[in-house]
Amino acid sequence: MASTNNWTLEIVSPVAAPRLFRAAVMDWHTLAPKVASHVVATAHPVEGEGGVGSVRQFNFTSAMPFSFMKEKLEFLDADKCECKSTLIEGGGIGVAIETATSHIKVEPAADGGSVVKVDSTYKLLPGVEVKDEIAKAKESVTAIFKAAEAYLVANPDAYN
Repeated sequence: MASTNNWTLEIVSPVAAPRLFRAAVMDWHTLAPKVASHVVATAHPVEGEGGVGSVRQFNFTSAMPFSFMKEKLEFLDADKCECKSTLIEGGGIGVAIETATSHIKVEPAADGGSVVKVDSTYKLLPGVEVKDEIAKAKESVTAIFKAAEAYLVANPDAYN
């Protein structure tokens, strides 16, 4: 029987929450091929203009175990640096995962930086067991935010 599972992650960053949210979440399809070209070959919007209901696709290099993924934006509050997206195709959907959603909130930290909070919920297909996939997923999400952070630190005028 398939079960619903979840994992959480917190990432501390010296970058202010609005900048990090814009770069690592809202504009990641533009930034990823530039700062993470070893993983993301190309990325682009498929439907919509970036608001709720929009879909974007990420095409990966051989560094990833799957060639692409499409995600749909389910909820967005840009002022609060918060969103929720659902994986709708690729990325293990139909192979190992029935459904997967991620809730991301980038909160301001007292030192002027931010804390990224990720809560991911997924439902495995019957008979599928998770081994090291959770650790890999956390590493991937951390790498996204750290790549965006490095870009923003090196480019202080970007995403202001």
